[in-house]
Amino acid sequence: MPSIVSRKAKPLTPEQMYEAVRQRDASAAGLFFLAVTTTGIFCRPGCPAKTPHRENCEFFPTAAAAMQAGYRACMRCRPLLGIGQVPTWASQLAQRLESQPTTQLTAADARAAGIHPATAARYFKKHMGATFQALSRAGRIGVALATVRNGAGMQSAASRAGFESESGFRKAVGELFGSTPALAASQNIQPLAARWLPTPLGPMLAVASDDGICLLEFIDRRMLATNINTLRTRLKRPIATAPSNHLDTLDRQLTEYFTGKRSQFNLPLHIAGTPFQESVWAQLLKIPAGQVRSYAQIAKAIGRPTAVRAVARANGDNRLAILIPCHRVIGSDGTLTGYGGGLDRKQRLLDIEGYQPVAGRGQVLLATAR
Repeated sequence: MPSIVSRKAKPLTPEQMYEAVRQRDASAAGLFFLAVTTTGIFCRPGCPAKTPHRENCEFFPTAAAAMQAGYRACMRCRPLLGIGQVPTWASQLAQRLESQPTTQLTAADARAAGIHPATAARYFKKHMGATFQALSRAGRIGVALATVRNGAGMQSAASRAGFESESGFRKAVGELFGSTPALAASQNIQPLAARWLPTPLGPMLAVASDDGICLLEFIDRRMLATNINTLRTRLKRPIATAPSNHLDTLDRQLTEYFTGKRSQFNLPLHIAGTPFQESVWAQLLKIPAGQVRSYAQIAKAIGRPTAVRAVARANGDNRLAILIPCHRVIGSDGTLTGYGGGLDRKQRLLDIEGYQPVAGRGQVLLATAR
């Protein structure tokens, strides 16, 4: 069967990446990494392991991004090793990354492996998309975030992942952004401003441009690293911790929302998505607090009644939790369905907004405010 990669000059879509995985197309190695939500493992295309179901797959541009999301490297296809013949010292460092994800690799570790740290950094950057120090940091962040997802507190998660303190973990999460205010200034680039925001449902990460809020995610969401990278790529700007009037306003309005003093937000949003995604998100913004809609209703509202699954994907791709209320979309039978922040949070958000199911037959269970 012809290679998926050889026939496509443009970047692969998730569906094309999954087809490459299904065909075990080794020519796609290095273009993306597959992660399996049910196992917590990530692989390179061509891995001999059993092909997972599409709904259990996530795709990442680099191994570091997969590790930041909390995935562990597959021990069969060894995605942390470069393609082709790998130097012994590189294999040793990669093995450390695989077996000791909470241990910070340093320049001294490279010297112990018999290689100059700068040489090791260049090799890993070229063949694996990130230096061995960056991969080590990504692994520790991923372990901490996965620990939080499993119910541990932030301080406990930071400690288990090898960070000296919760503030050290926060700093490391900030390094996901790939920039600092000083670096951005030296390059004459205005960075997107980021801030860590505590909430009653767990800490959130917010990012804003001059035009408005462009990301608001719970810090333990598995797709956080992917969404940060997508945002940075779409807007072609680095992200750094920096002051922002928009973030000040968001912080204040979120506090009012969680204390029952606000049901609607009135701050600018910088929505960066595909035309289809933006059409779905525009419909989500029309759902009043205390009410819900089904995926089918959203599909019909945008003039694509058969695109229910695509609507569900766009709903899941929303990078502005709470602000673009994807939590107000439920199944046609009235049941709660998947939510990136977790179903418990989805229920809590609907409770905060006064959602009360109303029995209905043959249609979505709409809701009225208390």
